Order: sequence, then structure tokens, then C-alpha cells
Amino acid sequence: MQITPFEYKMKDGRTALIRSPRDEDIPGMLEYLYRSAGETEFILRYPEECGKYTPEGEKRLFDAENASDHSAMLVCIVDGKVAGNCQIGWSRGIKTRHRASVAIALLKEYWGQGIGTALFTELIRIAESNPDIIQMELDFIEGNSRARALYEKMGFRITGVHPNAVRLKDGRLLNEYSMIREIRRG
Repeated sequence: MQITPFEYKMKDGRTALIRSPRDEDIPGMLEYLYRSAGETEFILRYPEECGKYTPEGEKRLFDAENASDHSAMLVCIVDGKVAGNCQIGWSRGIKTRHRASVAIALLKEYWGQGIGTALFTELIRIAESNPDIIQMELDFIEGNSRARALYEKMGFRITGVHPNAVRLKDGRLLNEYSMIREIRRG
């Protein structure tokens, strides 16, 4: 699914462009995936695991997301560089098409600029425009208080915990929390 591109004025005055991914974004996306994996423990990959991402694979992903009728990817471009991205997807299955899964990540240098709120606002708009979707779902890793605060601000609430869901290189185990946001219509 392609979205209509829009601009967002960041708190520092710069302009962020939010749109569907394009082939020209592939090199920047590969760099973003690698960088974001090394900036925080809250992304489910380490930088050395990013070798699985290739230009060809990203092109296939972009093409599939842009052509899909049950998912969308958004990229955030600041000063010509990929600053972050988010995705939403839902099943076509009768029993589960009411649930939309979402995910988001931003490079650390763009935290606190309101981009996460702008991206989530668009994800919510997409979910609300689909009459089948009645709830949005996401997971976050224990200790990610910035993400949790954003999700709660956007109307999500914790519904469960996966104990010891993530094991870091140093052996520490972290829980993963599930959240939902119900879609209210009419």
C-alpha cells in the first residue's frame, strides 16, 4: 500500500518527509538498518546480523509493501537520509484480519523530534481507514521507556509479557511486553 507523502516539521525546525519507500532509498535503508541495530539493545538484531539485508532483498520488500493491500511501510527522510521507518500489516484470514501489527524504529539522532508521533499518527489513520481492523498490536523490550511512553501517549496499553524473550550477548535476559490499541469508531 502506498501512502500520500507528507512533511512534518521537526521540533528543531527541520523538515521530515514521510512517504512510502522508493528504490532510491535502498542504500540509505541498508545503512539505517545497520546503524539502528548498534544504537540500542531494544532492536531485535545486532549489527553483524544485518548482512542478511541486501539491495535485492530491500527492493523486493519495497515492491511488495507498495503493492500490498494488507500492509504498508513508511520511511522518514531527513536531509536526504533515512532517519527511520515503520510498518503496519494485517492478515487476510477471517479470524485474524481484525488485528494489525505495527513496528517502528528511528536513529538515535532523531529521537525527541516528534517523528515517532507523526509516524504513529499515520499508522493509526491507516488502521482506522480499514473497517476490519479493531485493534493495533506491538511489542517492546523491557527498559525501553522512551518507546513505552510514546506508545502509551498514542493510546496503547500493556496486555501481556513474554518473560526472558531477549537474551543479550552479555547473557542478560529481558522481557518483551505486548501492547494493543483499540480502534474506536462512531
